[in-house]
Amino acid sequence: MMQRMSVKNWGLISLSVTALLVGCHSFSDLTPGVDQPLTAGAARTAAVSLSEGFDVGSSSPKTAYDVSPTGSASGDNVTLPSGSWNMYDALVGNLSSDLKAGSWSGRIRNTGKVTMLFDVTSGISTVTVKHGTYSGDAASQWGLWYSTNGGSSWTQSGSAVTTGSSLQTQTFTLNLSGSVRLEIRKLSGGSSRINIDDIVINDNSGGGTTPPPTATTGKKFLFDASHYENAGSADWQIDADGTESVPSYTGGTTTELKAQRTPTPSYTGITSSTSETYWKGGISAWAVDLVKRGQLVETLPVGASITYGNSANPQDLSNYNVYVVVEPNRLFSTAEKTAIMNFVNNGGGLMMVADHTAATTGGADRNGYNPSDRDGDGFDSPRVWNDLMSNNGINNNKPFGFVVDYVDISEKPTTKVYTGSNANAQLVLNGAAGTASKLAFYNGTTATLYPSTNANVQGLFWRSSSTLNGSTGVMALLSTYGTGRIVFVGDSSPADDGTGDPNDNLFNGWSGDQPSGYTSHPALHLNASLWLAKAQ
Repeated sequence: MMQRMSVKNWGLISLSVTALLVGCHSFSDLTPGVDQPLTAGAARTAAVSLSEGFDVGSSSPKTAYDVSPTGSASGDNVTLPSGSWNMYDALVGNLSSDLKAGSWSGRIRNTGKVTMLFDVTSGISTVTVKHGTYSGDAASQWGLWYSTNGGSSWTQSGSAVTTGSSLQTQTFTLNLSGSVRLEIRKLSGGSSRINIDDIVINDNSGGGTTPPPTATTGKKFLFDASHYENAGSADWQIDADGTESVPSYTGGTTTELKAQRTPTPSYTGITSSTSETYWKGGISAWAVDLVKRGQLVETLPVGASITYGNSANPQDLSNYNVYVVVEPNRLFSTAEKTAIMNFVNNGGGLMMVADHTAATTGGADRNGYNPSDRDGDGFDSPRVWNDLMSNNGINNNKPFGFVVDYVDISEKPTTKVYTGSNANAQLVLNGAAGTASKLAFYNGTTATLYPSTNANVQGLFWRSSSTLNGSTGVMALLSTYGTGRIVFVGDSSPADDGTGDPNDNLFNGWSGDQPSGYTSHPALHLNASLWLAKAQ
């Protein structure tokens, strides 16, 4: 559990850019000081239509290489996160000798094979497979086969691939249309074993490689630090780490440094090669990367007002494209909820990040669930978000189409990712910042979807134990309301970059994410940010 039960030690980025830095210039006149020209994102392949990472939870669905008779459907057919596969002379392993990107990988011996028992229906442009030699064994060769007739006949794609001592990625270009399924065959090496992991299929519905989406620059992001996001051992801000002369405030039972509207050093010093440690908040990586992409960032500090349509407030939500709130620990006031709902309804983007909880905030419940009430006021982030969606005075009936669950889960990681044709979902999962195919939670919560109250709600990631495209166990989602947009992520862990207040216990889930391996968390959060801002 990464030592993170009821105290998730991750910080809110206090993102800030302000007109005060440049005299008479307005906020909208500012251009981040990055190396020019900045690209919106690297070229990407077509949308991911299937990803199989063998991350099967706490136990393997297949622990023996084969059953009798060999290839028996009763034992060799297994259900993996992406669907049903046949594993002949193969199993799903998690030993220290297994090379793996997550907690598990496929292991094949002799001339074994791993075969899809279902088709992808949008064709295949490319396939990537991670592979390596089981530790201590000799190198072996393997190959990729495909079938366009439901497995009646097979054709090899490319040539044989030789495994090495470390996990490597092999890419195959197929450019096939229609229904296709795949098979991986071990070709040599006798009893020497190989590992395979992270089989990623990119669809061919658009005819192969697609151009990268363009991202508009100059969008304005306001990161909230006004609702005790750094109370307790959390640190959800950009830059209030004690190295500057900043005021403090009492966040519940602890004394915390007040986030600055403008972080230091100035954002104008950020270039394409700047490290995220340029700022010291727990989610500074998110902030720095947005600036690198030509966006503008600010923080709403403790004591500041959340308003919409108030010209006297320099930080009125109408001055921003996206309002980002990571783990709020205090309920929004009636006026604040009205402001947020009107902001979204009139075209604003709302990024909602929550954390783990229990049926009550009085302590762990009988399931072992723990609340994340950092300031001890009886409300944690799931309750804050549910209050916004059920007690706002404008639309109290699940206006965004979901409810936050009162649970405490870990997934390390899930590969149950949306693979349909929803254009908004594909931009968030396969946008300018790259492809998001995995999501790991370290004590987070989920959501339940209610499309009957908002038909635009769409799940993005589900728990490994949940039904893909189902309405329960949803780890991340998007929705629209009025002309605005919403993204929800049920855990703050994936946004944590591991740096921030030295008094807090932080962990790098942004790009490090051990032991489950890199899980494309930056791509998810950055694509979501750009989509919310209508920048892509």
